[in-house]
Amino acid sequence: MDPCKDPNAPWSPDSANPRIACDCSVTCHVTHLKVYALDVSGAIPEALFKLTELMDLNLGQNVLNGPLPPEIGTLSKMQYLSLGINNLSGPVPPNLGNLTRLISLSFSSNRFSGTLPRELGKLTSLEQLYIDSSGVSGEIPQELAGLKRLKILWASDNLFTGKLPDFIGSLTNLIDLRIQGTLLEGPIPSSFSALTKLSDLRLGDFTNADSSLSFIENMTSLSTLSLRNSRISGQIPEKLGEFSNLMYLDLSFNKLSGQIPTWFKNLMSLQFLFLGNNNLEGFLPSDIITPKLVALDVSFNPIVGGLPSNYLEAGVSLNFLGTAISAFGLQDWNTYEIYRCLQNGSLCSSKVSSFADSSVSVNCGGTEHTSTSGIDYYDDSENLVGASFYISSQQKWSISDTGFYISNPNGSRYIAMTDSQILGTLESELYKSARVSPSSLRYYAIGLKNGKYAVELHFAEIVMSDSKSSWKGLGRRLFDVYIQGDRVLQDFDIQKEAGGSMTAIVKTFTTNVTNTILEVHFFWAGRGTCCIPLQGTYGPLVSAIHISPDSVDVSPSPNGDKRHIAKFVGLGVGCVAALFIALSVFYLWWKKDAASHMRVHTNSPKKGDQQASV
Repeated sequence: MDPCKDPNAPWSPDSANPRIACDCSVTCHVTHLKVYALDVSGAIPEALFKLTELMDLNLGQNVLNGPLPPEIGTLSKMQYLSLGINNLSGPVPPNLGNLTRLISLSFSSNRFSGTLPRELGKLTSLEQLYIDSSGVSGEIPQELAGLKRLKILWASDNLFTGKLPDFIGSLTNLIDLRIQGTLLEGPIPSSFSALTKLSDLRLGDFTNADSSLSFIENMTSLSTLSLRNSRISGQIPEKLGEFSNLMYLDLSFNKLSGQIPTWFKNLMSLQFLFLGNNNLEGFLPSDIITPKLVALDVSFNPIVGGLPSNYLEAGVSLNFLGTAISAFGLQDWNTYEIYRCLQNGSLCSSKVSSFADSSVSVNCGGTEHTSTSGIDYYDDSENLVGASFYISSQQKWSISDTGFYISNPNGSRYIAMTDSQILGTLESELYKSARVSPSSLRYYAIGLKNGKYAVELHFAEIVMSDSKSSWKGLGRRLFDVYIQGDRVLQDFDIQKEAGGSMTAIVKTFTTNVTNTILEVHFFWAGRGTCCIPLQGTYGPLVSAIHISPDSVDVSPSPNGDKRHIAKFVGLGVGCVAALFIALSVFYLWWKKDAASHMRVHTNSPKKGDQQASV
């Protein structure tokens, strides 16, 4: 039937989906068409382009495939065009440049190829441009400098190359800018200092050149600032202490130096502060924990001193692993030696070496589990949030987690669960839980004997679907894996490697242990989709870890050699002394001189005692 004849039809209201709205002021024409998140498949039909009066076309979150026809450029009255989260492929048609009335354009999370067309620079009315995870590559065209009205630009997770464009600094109306997980080179241009209207800035994963933080000094409207893994060097500018709206600050995995400023206490809106993996030094300010702070990460910095006195009362999750901060005063920890052993660059003491083991297995995110082959996997169901460092009750393994899922409607969750059966394994229960992280997740096996080890990493994608008939199956999770500091997996895609979701895969590597500690680091480098099936769905996921000897040397680690040699020498001396005493007793008994019995000292030689107790 004619969809324009009945203005009260169920498809007419703004909230209807699917929706058809018409303008019948002269002749009826379809002006609004929405088929949103209904898993519509197939190619975009040519008949669509006969609706030349279309102003708003929303085909987002479906499974449309094939190319975007160049005829899209004939819909010259279009103001809002959403094609995001589909399976469209081929080049982005230059004909989009004909839609000069466009206010919002989205073709994110597709499988396009080739470069961005220069013709997009003609869209001078554009205020929103979403091209993240779209598949495009090459240099960002200079012509986009003409988009002076642009307020939102999402361009993460594309294979962009070349320098981070200087012209972006001329788009002074931007309030939301996100460029992470590309191949772009730094430095961050000084022209970015003109983007003073920004409230959300997320840059990261640049290569080749360092940047300073001076460009942010006038961005006082920021509420979210993430410059994670951006090769930022120098000191944290004092001006940042005036950012009264700042709620989320992530400067981790950079080269920042100097002391942690005392003025962080002035940021009364700050909830999340991530400063880990830098070169910050000096003391951690005692009053850094403000009333709204939820998570504080200062891990892997050469800072010293003690913990803030009020951090336990404030309920803040705090990660200070890899620092020289004293762990004394943590009343629920009796594992100070382990903590010192895990400190960045520290040598492990004999107390850690004394309970040396040859294997460690962890059921990541799950409860204790025994496999059909008899492997006992430790419980890892501890609720870790924001910035956490945890030593297991067995003192055999430890975990460090940092990051926050900013936009996930279900909150920031760090454990994933499923009731589905896992394919490709006899150990389905092992894969029904997993630990996830929005940034950095480290596992440590503690007190291993010196030698060569096999590291089995168990994965199964239990969050993202692989459905071919739903937009929820279009997500891609990519992350890197490091073992003992060496990257062994880059842009690892569990679904792709395993052949689908809910399917197990095991990746095995060998490595050496020389200081009783083995580290496995899962790291998100800005790659993969961000928002399928929900906002904030990304980052590393791991189901289980099994570490076993490949070729273990019974000799101790180098730092413990002298201590263990001393033990053996002491033990030998003690044995000789004991034999001497026994012979003396036997001799006295044999002499049977009752009138002049000698008193026999039964304590071991003092020298042997000292060596044995080292």
